[in-house]
Amino acid sequence: MADPFPGEMPPHREPPAFNVPGPVLLLLLAMVGVHVVLSLGDWPLREQVLIWFALFPSRYNPEMSQIAHLLPGGFAAELWTPITYTFLHGGWEHLFVNSIWLLAFGSPLARRFGAVRFLVFYFLCGAAGAMLHVFLYPGSDIPVVGASAAISGLMGGAARFVFLSGGPLGALGGGAMTGPRRRAGIFASLRDRRVLIFAGVWIGLNFVFGATGLSGALGATSQVAWEAHLGGFLMGLFAFGLFDPLRWSPSGGPGNVGYGEWLGDDPRE
Repeated sequence: MADPFPGEMPPHREPPAFNVPGPVLLLLLAMVGVHVVLSLGDWPLREQVLIWFALFPSRYNPEMSQIAHLLPGGFAAELWTPITYTFLHGGWEHLFVNSIWLLAFGSPLARRFGAVRFLVFYFLCGAAGAMLHVFLYPGSDIPVVGASAAISGLMGGAARFVFLSGGPLGALGGGAMTGPRRRAGIFASLRDRRVLIFAGVWIGLNFVFGATGLSGALGATSQVAWEAHLGGFLMGLFAFGLFDPLRWSPSGGPGNVGYGEWLGDDPRE
């Protein structure tokens, strides 16, 4: 069929000013919304939110605690608090830093995973960080808050592909930023100097700053622990391959990938 408008170019469309994936934007809005409500609320509201939704390691070891019997929710709270604690923050600075890292590392992962996989991966990493902290501090009555462990998991997952040729940091190895359609195998990742430096700097910074007591909108001292960050990071690094949809696709696969192109871990590893 002849072009009814010969010589005309398709209308130019400006890229959106903000190109944040939906699940990342949803998490940001939820965290900010919760913090605003707590900042404007009175102390009884903050106290109730803290004891219902923050992570108390002593919930899981009541015989080692002086206050565990006062915490509401019972067994159900043991299941939901490893998720809900990620929405609570000790202050605006804490929330701001986490929001920046969530945008930076959550956006490429959300685009790669899709909404459902991304959210499951995010909360799994947060829960892994929570459980490592509970394991190391079984009788602690200090509440743990913040999305840092979940975001650390995003960093661990991103380390599996951002350094590859075509990845956001692939230029460090001489590659172009075209968007990698593959991932590094876990053993290859652990042998990659850039991944090891990235992981070492991240873990080292968390170790140096250690467990920080924060006082803010919650109205009480709460704990942001580097051990939880480490647990989230390791979960993200090792579990990434279970969530990554880019795998071996003999029929072409997602994104019109050519026949026989390897999209997953190196089969030799």
